[in-house]
Amino acid sequence: MSTQTLNLFANLVVDAPQTEGIKYAGSKLKLLPYILQLVQKVKPHTVLDGFSGTTRVTQALAQSGHRVIANDLSAWSEVFGKCYLLNEHSAEHYQPLIDHLNSLPGRDGWFTEHYGGEPNSGCSVSEDGLKKPWQKHNTRRLDSIRKEIDRLTLSDVERSVLLTSLILALDEVESTLGHFASYLNDWSPRSYNKLHLQVPSLLPRLQTHSVHRGDIFDLLPRVEADLAYFDPPYGSNNEKMPPSRVRYSAYYHLWTTVCLNDTPAIFGKAKRRADTSDKVTCSPFEEFRKSDTGRFIAVEAIERLLKATQARHIILSYSSGGRATAEELNEVISSVGQVLEVLEVDYRKNVMAGMRWTNEWIAEAELPNREFLFLIEKP
Repeated sequence: MSTQTLNLFANLVVDAPQTEGIKYAGSKLKLLPYILQLVQKVKPHTVLDGFSGTTRVTQALAQSGHRVIANDLSAWSEVFGKCYLLNEHSAEHYQPLIDHLNSLPGRDGWFTEHYGGEPNSGCSVSEDGLKKPWQKHNTRRLDSIRKEIDRLTLSDVERSVLLTSLILALDEVESTLGHFASYLNDWSPRSYNKLHLQVPSLLPRLQTHSVHRGDIFDLLPRVEADLAYFDPPYGSNNEKMPPSRVRYSAYYHLWTTVCLNDTPAIFGKAKRRADTSDKVTCSPFEEFRKSDTGRFIAVEAIERLLKATQARHIILSYSSGGRATAEELNEVISSVGQVLEVLEVDYRKNVMAGMRWTNEWIAEAELPNREFLFLIEKP
């Protein structure tokens, strides 16, 4: 097998546009050049990003001239999508609004009550004995700004731009492990900084894009694209890993609450939204159980996804830590179409390797910290 090895950070195959986003466990920021390399091979006009998350890939595709259909289940991803894909105003239009929000005095409210802690001791444990993600001087600003955004007369897209600005600013002053399932014992240095909003890096409208929020299986019968990019959430293949540890709705529940501002019922030490409980929400792609057929539900979901997609080409991202085994994934992909190219990332060595479609990738997939990008052509 002939393999070309490329440094993941230096010798990039194509230049990726600058994108903006929050800290995210599933971020594809470092993979953007390689995703775009595969996209360029089939030269699509319309691209479906079925699990858009922080919209890093969505933003890069839009800046590369493609018409993008963005979809995700999360409210905050929809907000990001509207900000970066649907906005038609300039940064100058938003600057007075951002200046106004930055000038507001702080106030005690729901966010401060549940997620704000005192900085005095250096420890993030508050009066209720629980660790907090932000210091109170910033949650007070959050409470004030979030209330004002709802009070202002704004279009849906204008509101999304302001909420995106707020989330980006909150991400810069948090004291977490990169998600909201647990918080640091001691305040992070950045948490002492003052929450300050800036106008997001708005994109020029090169195409007529669309943004959706919903189950991917509900969307697929209604949209057609030249290429679909799928990076579904992965359930852990660790049998001892509780499923709640790997579900994205639990990891990023606070961004949902910032967007909805719905003061939801909360539970647990991290004060998660009740609607992110394992008993309420579950993606089949994160499911660790087997179905009545004896196959993993996550594997069946991937197969259903690929078969239902109305696109000639698909780029599928797969992690070696996912529930699907390499053999099972190989069978699923082969039943749907022909693999044109495979790219492999070794995160331990920070290298990317390109290879032809052979069964040799299966052995590589058994090694930890591997991620694969498959370019698939459907008949």
